[in-house]
Amino acid sequence: MRIIRAADCLVMPWKNGAGTTTEIAVAPEGASLSDFDWRISMAHVGQDGPFSSFPGIDRTLSVLTGAGITLAFRDGERIRLDRTSAPCPFAADRAVDGLLVEGPIDDLNVMSRRGRWRHWIERVSDAGSLNATEGLLVLVARKGDWQVNGAELTAGDSAILDAPGRVELVVSGDEAELYAVWLVPER
Repeated sequence: MRIIRAADCLVMPWKNGAGTTTEIAVAPEGASLSDFDWRISMAHVGQDGPFSSFPGIDRTLSVLTGAGITLAFRDGERIRLDRTSAPCPFAADRAVDGLLVEGPIDDLNVMSRRGRWRHWIERVSDAGSLNATEGLLVLVARKGDWQVNGAELTAGDSAILDAPGRVELVVSGDEAELYAVWLVPER
């Protein structure tokens, strides 16, 4: 298991000045935005605007803080996301604008390259166990103090587990939230 502390994550301002991205993990390590296999990040979105296009990439977005965002796809579909919404998967090369519901948000963004990796996300709020029989399991702690197979994660920390099998989660604190990201290589 590899632990990634929140303080060690790189925060990068957007070119347009409308927000920042905090990179949690990327593969291969050191990959750029044009050649990653998968990438997990958090973003602070400060104003409405278009999402960057990533050809050949699948994306899943989860709202972490704030009132929410409406994904206004240019083909006419609109999806409103807030803190209670399930993680929302969509093609990252599909043209979309983000329209803030009421002020800034923070989101969790997971992207994987089609044909190489696939991913899915689950929001966890209680102690228990998870099972990952292949690929990677990345855990992103948002609230509460977590123990992952005995290792401590505090809010903002993450852990990467390589095909760990059964993972035991213990949590303390009244409000707890952790995102489990499964990444599985395509065969």
